[in-house]
Amino acid sequence: MPNSKKLMRPTKSVENVYQYMKPSIPADHCAQSRATDIVEAYLANKLFNPKTILDLGCGIGDTISYFEKKIPASTWTGIDIESSPEVNARTRSGDQFLTFDGVNIPVASKSIDLIYSNQVLEHVRHPEQLLANVSRVLSKKGYFIGQTSQLEPYHSFSFWNFTFFGFKKICEDAGLVLEEIRPSIDGPTLIDRSYKGRPKEMSRWFGEESPVNQEIEAKALTEKQKIQIINFRKLQFCGQFAFACRRK
Repeated sequence: MPNSKKLMRPTKSVENVYQYMKPSIPADHCAQSRATDIVEAYLANKLFNPKTILDLGCGIGDTISYFEKKIPASTWTGIDIESSPEVNARTRSGDQFLTFDGVNIPVASKSIDLIYSNQVLEHVRHPEQLLANVSRVLSKKGYFIGQTSQLEPYHSFSFWNFTFFGFKKICEDAGLVLEEIRPSIDGPTLIDRSYKGRPKEMSRWFGEESPVNQEIEAKALTEKQKIQIINFRKLQFCGQFAFACRRK
């Protein structure tokens, strides 16, 4: 059996990555999070009150109901490519939906207060070009909030998995500041769920602390680790992570 203490001991390169990521790693809590948790926290803390919302990669368009409830005064627009399994399953229609080429967002610069994107970027053929367009269309005080994959098996024509380190780098290159990044379901559990054919009982780990995340927290309690360190450890092994960005 490998020595777990040795496995968790940070190397110099890991320490350097931690210092680079630290401004983006939250210190308020280390709970497993999703994109909607960030949206609701920003609303509760009055960090934003978006008037215009763009669901990037809206698929079937079901977030329209969510945002109508959470931010009723806002205007929601969904955008996606012409065809995908999710787009093809859409039953809603109307001018609230836009079609684009996967890169060039057909809206005016600095016109969107909230761009929301849930588990979409891993399916985007040219993510860095798209992120540059996200930066272009965000309003001065706008936010790009979403969630994407890190250690997730192939699914629904996915192209990529992003490391938390690489994601911050490409956001910066696109003119975005990664305000925060939070761990979601852990990677080993997500892989195990996929391998077993996505049994219904394993879907609970999207809403509860998943097994590896629980183990990281239990170990941290004995070591009295700071919340940022716990988040950093979870981010290293997460299957998905949630994020919030703003323009530079």
